[in-house]
Amino acid sequence: MNIDFINQLQLKSRCTEVIEIKKGFSTDKKYLVHMEDGQKLLLRLFDGRELESKKAEFRILERMQEYKITCSQPILIGEVEGQGYSVTSYLDGNDAEDEISTYSEVEQYKLGLRAGEELRRMHQLEAPPDISSWYERKVEKHQRYIEAYLACDVKVQNDHTIMEFIDQNIHLMKHRPNLFQHDDYHVSNIIVSNKEFVGVVDFGRFDWGDPYHEFLKVGIFTRGVSIPFSRGQIRGYFYNEDPDDEFWRLYSLYLAMCVFSTVIWTLKVIPDSLDEMLDKVYTYLDDHDYFRRITPKWY
Repeated sequence: MNIDFINQLQLKSRCTEVIEIKKGFSTDKKYLVHMEDGQKLLLRLFDGRELESKKAEFRILERMQEYKITCSQPILIGEVEGQGYSVTSYLDGNDAEDEISTYSEVEQYKLGLRAGEELRRMHQLEAPPDISSWYERKVEKHQRYIEAYLACDVKVQNDHTIMEFIDQNIHLMKHRPNLFQHDDYHVSNIIVSNKEFVGVVDFGRFDWGDPYHEFLKVGIFTRGVSIPFSRGQIRGYFYNEDPDDEFWRLYSLYLAMCVFSTVIWTLKVIPDSLDEMLDKVYTYLDDHDYFRRITPKWY
């Protein structure tokens, strides 16, 4: 990365050092940029054809500032000779996933509470009026996944039991709110420093729909990293209270639907990781006794 490129951008200070960030699965090139005034910025470079989708993400970051969400502040976005770029403030710290195992269970739980509170505040943002209902979009997507699953060679044990549970509960999605979804909210996308919550990153997968759908990642990923954090995130979202049966039934419904989307997505995108992903599926199926129980055993 050429420092001259960064100094061509309309920033308030000049760049003194650039360090490439190689962690993460994004195809973007990411750089930590040190400025003369001591500020740290995050520079992303991406294919210019992605500019419109990146602008949408940039606008979401702007909206998050309105709700005082602790995330990167958007500064610049644009394109130079086919090269797209964005500049945001840099959240200084480490992924919670990398550090949380060194915390006490109480510290993990408190961090989860803070994450749940932050998520609740994100969900104040309502979907634009041209976004169709959550129920319509989710049912249509689920039907596509079921058709693809039935046509593929991979099969999950007792899949008929899971499908019956979905059929019996899918009506619960009707009239659910259409709100902002981060859609990738888990410990890898939460930054911490000195055991404190620093902020949330990676808004690129944002969507609109039922806010309870966000907790899908707790059951799939986060519970395997930290159960105290997972419990804290759920209780923090509900003002330090246990959620009601409606939450757990929708949470279970979304996990059940995810069984089939996980199989198809993995076969299509990362087929070599199929065994690993199926292990996660069987873990949460066991958590729920194949949805004979709606509250997971770990909670």
